[in-house]
Amino acid sequence: VQLQASGGGLVQTGGSLRLTCTASGATFSTVAMGWFRQAPGKEREFVACISKGDTTTYYADSVKGRFTISREGTENTVYLQMNNLRPEDTAVYYCSAAPPAADDTNYRALLALLTKFNTWGQGTQVTVSS
Repeated sequence: VQLQASGGGLVQTGGSLRLTCTASGATFSTVAMGWFRQAPGKEREFVACISKGDTTTYYADSVKGRFTISREGTENTVYLQMNNLRPEDTAVYYCSAAPPAADDTNYRALLALLTKFNTWGQGTQVTVSS
């Protein structure tokens, strides 16, 4: 699967953005998908992920209640709706795919996949001004 992320931009504190990740290839329905981000001078960190069956999601504590991940199978697309943005959300955001057919059938299995995401799209810059 190949990934293409878009939707980043400059917003003020409290604003919203929706990131889109479009996947090409026949394996989209077989992979868990995730969003990660990397701020300047920091390591890349996990943001959110969703199981291939769209039944389970998991969020980093820093974005829980503000961000929502979703996927649209017919369009091979994953979204990240980001509300109530803060300056500390400023980063390059990357979408990613887990290995095909990896177990994500429950919350614990999805958590175990966080270190196994191995397909990455190019990033999209999100900047939140104070």
